[in-house]
Amino acid sequence: MEKSIDKIIEKVSEYENKLENTSVTTESNNSKLKYILRWTSSKNVPFVYMGEGQNGFIERNCPYTNCFVTGDRNYLGDYTKFDVIAFSGPEVVRMNKNSLPIKRSPHQKFAFATIESADNYPVCSNKLDGFFNWTWTYKLDSEAKWGYVVVRDAEKKLIGPKTVMHWMKLEEMNPVSDELKKQLSKKSKAAAWFVSNCYSRSGREKFVRDLQQQLKKYDLNVDVYGKCGPLKCERDKDDECNKMIENDYYFYLSFENSFSEDYVTEKLLHALKHKAIPIVYGGANYTRFMPDGIYLNARDLGPQKLAEKMNELINDPEKYAEYFRWKDHYSYYRRFESLETDDYCRFCSILNEEDLVKKTTIYENFRQWWDPPNRC
Repeated sequence: MEKSIDKIIEKVSEYENKLENTSVTTESNNSKLKYILRWTSSKNVPFVYMGEGQNGFIERNCPYTNCFVTGDRNYLGDYTKFDVIAFSGPEVVRMNKNSLPIKRSPHQKFAFATIESADNYPVCSNKLDGFFNWTWTYKLDSEAKWGYVVVRDAEKKLIGPKTVMHWMKLEEMNPVSDELKKQLSKKSKAAAWFVSNCYSRSGREKFVRDLQQQLKKYDLNVDVYGKCGPLKCERDKDDECNKMIENDYYFYLSFENSFSEDYVTEKLLHALKHKAIPIVYGGANYTRFMPDGIYLNARDLGPQKLAEKMNELINDPEKYAEYFRWKDHYSYYRRFESLETDDYCRFCSILNEEDLVKKTTIYENFRQWWDPPNRC
């Protein structure tokens, strides 16, 4: 504890004195400090969680703690001396060109950082084309990943999500145990949906209304919890809500608020971690996140066929149980559950990957990479 406090005091003092000595090392990894300039507001994600100086990385016990964050553009005398200039996505897409840096040095990386959906924050002009070197987003081809879902194999090795996944085929997986089948057989309700945003770009609310109409044919229903429905389960009581999903519900609606490539949030984990079949509704290629045969895709099926499939599985316990064969072979986590996948630790780590830092990259057509098709 004393060493940790000493580190923080040492770096705070260094910040106050505005030293320009880039050969200063950290005790933990003996690397030169990597300077990150926060160009946009400290109140926006990701910076609100990064803190000042090295504090955010030290407090997380990151593998690398030699990254130093500041919003002072004159800290090194000239902003072209920073290793990275980082921009919060929702803020920078609304900036005019005059508010952006007008010069950069060859070694510098300009990084676009956001966990928000591109559908909600599109870029509708060419001002950011040829501007960013790196991206730190939920998109799986970003230099630094920032998201919600981690996939591990049976040995707990990190394997995804990735743009190309090599899943086991369902028929190659172990049969579902009798014990798990017994647990699944105790379920009594069709589907749950926890939702607080009632006016999404994806139109998920209308889809659910249409699905409810189709489910009436089978005397089934989606139970809607939160601001958009009649039922309550406070999300500050996550354990109770998740236990309810696990014990009572055959399906959980993992419906995203917008359609963007690779945009898959923690909604998917509510199902996968709590013994319910996820019904997905989003813009992702879900085979990057899950093997086929363990989920239902609402957009592919439509309300009528989805209702038919739900009813079919509820009335066929053996077929329903097949959707859980994956559980002996894969496991799912949030990114913050491990230092290996922590979003903030990862950003500091890539600054220490010499080959990546030396590589010259530029997003020449940033709009094409970022925006959903026909968004603007």
